[in-house]
Amino acid sequence: MSMDYRQLSDPNAEYTMRDLSAETMGVSNSRGPRDVEITDVQTTIVDGNYPWTLVRVYTDAGLVGNGESYWGAGEREIIERMAPFLEGENPLDIDRLYEHLVQKLSGEGSIAGKAISAISGIELALHDVAGKILDVPAYQLIGGKYRDEMRMYCDCHTEDEADPDACADEAERVVDDLGYDALKFDLDVPSGHEKDRANRHLRGPEIEHKAEIVEKVTERVGDRADVAFDCHWSFSSGSAHRLADRLEEYDVWWLEDPIPPENHDVQAEVTKRTSTPITVGENVYRNHGNRRLFEEQAVDIVAPDVPRVGGMRETRKIADLADMYYVPVAMHNVSSPIGTMASIHVGASISNSLAVEYHSYELGWWSDLVEEDIIEDGYAEVPEKPGLGITLDLDAVEEHLADGAEMFDEA
Repeated sequence: MSMDYRQLSDPNAEYTMRDLSAETMGVSNSRGPRDVEITDVQTTIVDGNYPWTLVRVYTDAGLVGNGESYWGAGEREIIERMAPFLEGENPLDIDRLYEHLVQKLSGEGSIAGKAISAISGIELALHDVAGKILDVPAYQLIGGKYRDEMRMYCDCHTEDEADPDACADEAERVVDDLGYDALKFDLDVPSGHEKDRANRHLRGPEIEHKAEIVEKVTERVGDRADVAFDCHWSFSSGSAHRLADRLEEYDVWWLEDPIPPENHDVQAEVTKRTSTPITVGENVYRNHGNRRLFEEQAVDIVAPDVPRVGGMRETRKIADLADMYYVPVAMHNVSSPIGTMASIHVGASISNSLAVEYHSYELGWWSDLVEEDIIEDGYAEVPEKPGLGITLDLDAVEEHLADGAEMFDEA
């Protein structure tokens, strides 16, 4: 018998001074045609190239909002735990409900991690259903748009990711055959020269191997595409310095996460000691977590992940904070079409947007999850339909459920 997380006790509720529920705040739902209440929140997990956590917010108006939390374990249980905090609330009060959930989960760690990711998934679904209630696209709810289409960058992979020639061949194929003019490759790949995988140190031959990947990929595509390279928090400070310095002669769009994300002081040193653009952000939560990155000029490009670091409005806040320091935004994204489209709406609504990641080009059925086409020739048209502007194909969702996952209800 599975545990019912909706029934967990809430000791904070008995004494918290900052309960932001409509009842406590005296907020009325009497808003004429906008008098709508949340009736339920449900989740399921789709087994894609990541286990995507999909979220649905149901209302008494018969409208349903679709959202997505960051992939992996834990979000489903946290969202189930939060569902009672949302029932009876008006889904149009997105900001208050977001802060309400943050406050309700404060004792459980809602400054970062899985709690914020779970809240992010609900927040995306609220934007979708609010747009449907108001008959406006989601980007309109966060400030309007700067662009009609969003540039997508393709996260590329090969059967032998450590082979510089194979990477260059794939870069050329993605540019010529798939139409992308923005790419990313991994650099934290085995070189055959490693002595100790635990100490984060890069030996000279390892750095030269990574430089060869960068050289061959960037030379092959030339000025037809921008190319970034991801390190997945793998290297020591000194190794990151040496690697970034070695890559300065090449046309690198950015070098992503060369060191672990926890220490902003070291991050600032790595960024300031090289002309190679340094990018971080997918592991930095909410605008509070990003503040020092900008104040200390510790990042050249910031890469928040919308369903992970706080949702659409919070990512907008991060982007606005970044803009104060003239830092552009390139959104990290490994989501299903739902999280991807949420990122596209945010990207359209901020002035300093560079691109949104697309990480599923090798997954043939990714686009089957929704009825609409999303990406064409490396760009995504910003939809004008209400909400996120996509319609879930529930048959496709059910076909690709993770083992043991239960399908959520239809509207």
